[in-house]
Amino acid sequence: MSLIRAALATVVAVAVSVTELGCSAAMVPTADKTSHSKPLLTLTDVAAQRVQLADTVAAAKWGTDAPINDPVREKTVLDTVVAKAAQLGVDPVVSVAVLTDQIEASKVVQYGLYSRWTAHPGQAPTTRADLGQIRPVLDRITDQLLAELKAIQQLRAKSSCAAQLTGARHRIEHTRHLDPLHEEALTRALTSICR
Repeated sequence: MSLIRAALATVVAVAVSVTELGCSAAMVPTADKTSHSKPLLTLTDVAAQRVQLADTVAAAKWGTDAPINDPVREKTVLDTVVAKAAQLGVDPVVSVAVLTDQIEASKVVQYGLYSRWTAHPGQAPTTRADLGQIRPVLDRITDQLLAELKAIQQLRAKSSCAAQLTGARHRIEHTRHLDPLHEEALTRALTSICR
């Protein structure tokens, strides 16, 4: 399967998992479903979905004038996050910090893949995904991240948050079989989760 087919398959899989209620939780082993760390596990899984979708974003931009660092698009996304956070009753400052981390994590993947493809041109995508089809999936992931952020509002302030988040990250890295590049990106994506 070519890289672009794999990337498009990821877009479809993420779109389906984001729209189906409880899909992220379905990945969690039964013992963890009843624990107090479930909200962090779910949020971490959603962040991992976004990190994996960065492969498709990179493939869409590769060989074009579309920049990895796109301040105009980022501002649009973050302005929308502020409005949605206010509607959900989530602190907009926290929401912007968390979504900024998601954007930066995506860049970690994109720059990493660009470096890999430059060094090994045979691994570079040969066809291009459509960013217009990817952005609605990213928007749905953003909505789910905000909902999960609301679910962990009280947990964020607890001294146990960081340890629970580390455990959740390790579990999701294993479940999703993340490589070192995507593990690094997921760590970046979770920077602002705990206070």
